[in-house]
Amino acid sequence: MSFVSSLVGSPIPSSSTRKMVRKNLEIRAAGSTYGTNFRVTTFGESHGGGVGCVIDGCPPRLPLSEADMQIELDRRRPGQSRITTLRKETDTCTIYSGVSEGLTTGTPIMVKIPNTNQQGDVYNELSVAYRPSHADATYDFKYGMRSVQGGGRSSGRETVARVAAGAVAKKILKLFSGTEILAYVSQAHKIVLPEDLVDHEALTLDQIESNIARCPNPEYAEQIIAAIDAARAQNDSVGGVVTCIVRNVPRGLGTPVFDKLEAELAKAAMSLPASKGFEIGSGFSGTFLTGSEHNDEFFRDEHGRIRTRTNRSGGIQGGISNGEVISMRIAFKPTPTIGRKQNTVTRDKQETELTFRGRQEPCVVIRAVPVVESMVALVLVDQLMSQFSQNELFPINTDLQESTANHELASLLL
Repeated sequence: MSFVSSLVGSPIPSSSTRKMVRKNLEIRAAGSTYGTNFRVTTFGESHGGGVGCVIDGCPPRLPLSEADMQIELDRRRPGQSRITTLRKETDTCTIYSGVSEGLTTGTPIMVKIPNTNQQGDVYNELSVAYRPSHADATYDFKYGMRSVQGGGRSSGRETVARVAAGAVAKKILKLFSGTEILAYVSQAHKIVLPEDLVDHEALTLDQIESNIARCPNPEYAEQIIAAIDAARAQNDSVGGVVTCIVRNVPRGLGTPVFDKLEAELAKAAMSLPASKGFEIGSGFSGTFLTGSEHNDEFFRDEHGRIRTRTNRSGGIQGGISNGEVISMRIAFKPTPTIGRKQNTVTRDKQETELTFRGRQEPCVVIRAVPVVESMVALVLVDQLMSQFSQNELFPINTDLQESTANHELASLLL
């Protein structure tokens, strides 16, 4: 019997009962926090005073500076090239708490990044009409109001805070377990980079950042740039795919059933603006194979470690990392804010036409690269802390388990 039906025909609840009901129905979450052990809350809006984050659960004594974050923020910032948005922001970050004399204190880290190049007046028309395929309408459907300028929290501007937090997560992963996260553009519109043209074992950040397309293959990079240029010239936009790999992943990350590692990665990736698809390992292409073709057979390598000869599982089996390279692909739709005339509806439900005249991003995947890396880092550091606290609290079973720490790297913190 439901709570409501149980009240039908019953006496009017007393004051104390009403207070208890209100407390039980209290909503405690609003969707701006991710993580259990390493918790990140983002705040701010596209055309407000700025954006930022609060990081709670960061271990103490981690060397950390604003420069560590700035490296990643500079990769994400707008106005980098002609194939990204023309908005100009320095994205200069300031750490307000949680760091003392260059080391984290173990208390919440607060970071702010100011907005300095707002153009809120160009959004006046959007206060009346909804952009097709944007969150304008659904925010109104949910809240009964919205921040018109730039889309508020639904804007890609919110992701700058994720990148600041991701820089901290990346540093922990690198120092503790030698984990490296690299993402790159593998598709824009109909230009698809063949997977066999990229060596994931040898891929470097320099290769990815060597061109404005963030594609490690120069030939395909030029084709991607041309495809985006063509869309921009037509006041249109295109979608694409970001491929992300993770090397030196500790074994054992992730838990069975509901909190599988790929489920957490999918949630993180699909929380990004404009994301529409997620694949891990062989993904949908694996459905064309038989079990004998798809299975990753085990073998013992020269160091005595159990490995897999192939990696169609994408580094995760049963929701738990197996130590192989984690590989995933995230699909992003074409940017919905375009300069072409579109049919839409006003807030008072009248059909109309809309042509947006502000700054546009012809393809989001270029700047999505560091954002994807950051979200993957937030997932992995949260899972790393969970694994360490539960399964390495007592001496590990060295016959079957490996320590999550790279003790050589971790000793650099001492």
